[in-house]
Order: sequence, then C-alpha cells, then structure tokens
Amino acid sequence: MDFPVGLLPLPLAGLPPPRQPFFVSGQVVITGGQGGLGQALAEAFVAAGYTVAAPGRDELDVSDAAAVKEYFRGRDTDLLICNAGLTRDALLAKLGEAEWDEVMAANLRGAALCAAAASRGMIRTRRGHIVFVSSYSAIHPPAGQAAYAAAKAGLIGLGKSLAKELGQANIRVNVVLPGFLETKMTASLSEKRKEAVRSEHVLGRFNTVEAVADFLLTLHDKLPHSSGQVFQLDSRVS
Repeated sequence: MDFPVGLLPLPLAGLPPPRQPFFVSGQVVITGGQGGLGQALAEAFVAAGYTVAAPGRDELDVSDAAAVKEYFRGRDTDLLICNAGLTRDALLAKLGEAEWDEVMAANLRGAALCAAAASRGMIRTRRGHIVFVSSYSAIHPPAGQAAYAAAKAGLIGLGKSLAKELGQANIRVNVVLPGFLETKMTASLSEKRKEAVRSEHVLGRFNTVEAVADFLLTLHDKLPHSSGQVFQLDSRVS
C-alpha cells in the first residue's frame, strides 16, 4: 500500500477550524467513468456546472498505486466518487487466488488508494467530499459473490472510518448502495435471474443510473452536513 495505517496523508492536529462548512469548487473525479453509472454521473455533474474528470481504466487503473499517485498529483479535487469495480462471481472453492486479488484490487484497494491520494489536496484546502459506491451485496450477499461482497462491505467500513478521520478537516465521506442497475455489468444475467431480483423490490422496479446520479448531486450540493452515512437507494427491505 502507498499509504500508512490510518490513510491520512497529513497531520490534522492543530489545524484551525474550517472557515465555512461547505464550499463547492474544484473538480469532480469519477473513477470507472466509462461504465454506465460513471457516464450518468459525469453527465449530471457537467450539466450542473462542475468540471468533471471521468477516467476509465485505460486512463486510470485504480489498482496501480503509482498510477493513482501520479493522477492525483497537483489535482484540485472537490469531490471524489470511487465507482471503479468489477465482478468475478464464483463459489469460493472454485475462485482462484488471482481472481480474488483482482476483485479486491479494483473494488477496495483501488478506492482506498484514490481516497488517500485525493485527500491530500482536500486537507490542504480544508474542504472535500469522498463517496464510495458500494453494493447491496455488501449487506445481503448472494451465494457465489464472496469476493465482490467482501470488497464492497470493506468500502462501508472504510467510509465510516475515514469520515471520523477527515471530519475535523471539513471533509465528508459517504457510501452509497445504488441497487441493481441495468448496465454492462449486469447485461449478461438471464431474464429469469433479473426477474427474481426485481421481485425482491417492494416497488417492483429497479433503480436507474440517472436516479443515482441525481441523488449524488443532491448529496453533494444540498446535504453539506451529512458524513459517515450509508445510503441504500433501491426499494429492497431487509
């Protein structure tokens, strides 16, 4: 890892209190920006007047510590949305070590690397917001998603811990569980499986990437006092 235990790149002790509770400026960075959700997020924030960088894996491989460090060097990031991820679904006994490591690197380690790199500038400017895109599988995982569920559950713990670490620097950290989205990641699922998942929703319908983007825009713009929270955005009731 390219960061010490605790993730904080700079000491916070003795820092003066924030001059203001909220400040909208800088750039929005959306990892995994070329996927269905990433593109919807980018479009929503651009429409709202933000400067947006939405790198795909070819531009920013979040599992590469050196690439992450270089990407965020000197970058004024006001909002980081850690959206990059992948699945390698299989029963644990049949999942290879390389596949497990790949899922952890993309979904959990990569998010931590990006948060550590982006938070350096946020601490200096005394403002910022980090959002981790987790999954319903983190809290109610199906069979065959051990690696993905573990990685996404890790994001919830990471987000809550960072909220406590960075709050005194006026930096918010939140986690969202978008719900089942009809994107490239789920396109290979059979209609039978999709209908089974749909039946778990009390509203009888899936969430959409557009609705998730609207929520994150509202969370960033209109809820400046929310941090350390986990927001489930679909209609499944546990």
